[in-house]
Amino acid sequence: MSAVVTTPAGTAGGDTYEPPPEPVAGAKRRWWVPYVQLFPGGLWLVIFFALPVALLAQSTLWDPAGSLENGYELTWRWQNFSDGISTYSDQFLRSLGYALVATILCLIIGYPLAYAIALKAGRWRNLMLIGVIAPFFTSFLVRTLAWKTILSDHGWVMDVLRMTPFFGPDDRLLATPAAVIAGLTYNFVPFMVLPLYASLGKLDPRLLEAAGDLYAHPIKSFFRVTLPLSMPGVVGGTLMTFIPAAGDYINAELLGSPATTMIGNVIQSQYLRVGDIPVAAALSFTLMAGILILVAIYVAVSGTDEVV
Repeated sequence: MSAVVTTPAGTAGGDTYEPPPEPVAGAKRRWWVPYVQLFPGGLWLVIFFALPVALLAQSTLWDPAGSLENGYELTWRWQNFSDGISTYSDQFLRSLGYALVATILCLIIGYPLAYAIALKAGRWRNLMLIGVIAPFFTSFLVRTLAWKTILSDHGWVMDVLRMTPFFGPDDRLLATPAAVIAGLTYNFVPFMVLPLYASLGKLDPRLLEAAGDLYAHPIKSFFRVTLPLSMPGVVGGTLMTFIPAAGDYINAELLGSPATTMIGNVIQSQYLRVGDIPVAAALSFTLMAGILILVAIYVAVSGTDEVV
């Protein structure tokens, strides 16, 4: 039985405290329990992430003279990186540019939607969330093919645009950068909305009321209160949108043309059509490393400790 000790008079007002219980016999022998709990997830990451990345890194240094049938030789050929970057630099820059524009459009579209769902939807909140998630019930490929029909030369979108002075009878949307960016924006906007909704959902409405009581204009209140508090959602949403958009190849394949080819199309072609595994691996590793560097810089500049 643990004893209750009374402090001397004049210290802490005579309050009492109870010492912590003595450790149970054998408790120190359970140090391995956390490691056992981490083992399944750690094993999964090692088998399906660490090992594939290691094999990818090794294949970047193979001799391109080999083949899948005859095998490749590890010759530590660093030139695979320079060859891939110099040959496909336009596709790299195009991919980053398309992904950046699509991410900005997703933020412009997704922030008001997430704000409405989190703070204004009321009893319609769950229904609106289902509307955001519902596209995931359909295949990514099917959704992109649907946009190919919508943006076709004889679709209703072009019929409406040709009524304006900005489009002539021979102008088109399909097979243009605008079509690729539109497909990227549509397919990835839910990845922007959900983190924003999670961040805005934690916003205390009393802070907005306090800003109004202090005679802050709604616009000023948004930029001084709402936006700073929702920055973790903004950073998380932009990362979840930009990263997959930069490596996407479906939208450029179905909605674009050879002039809108992204680096994902090049990697897919090098792996499955040309069969140049070392250059394809070098391109994949370069894209992954480049995105990681950009993400690290972006998170550091944004200063959102909660995301880090």
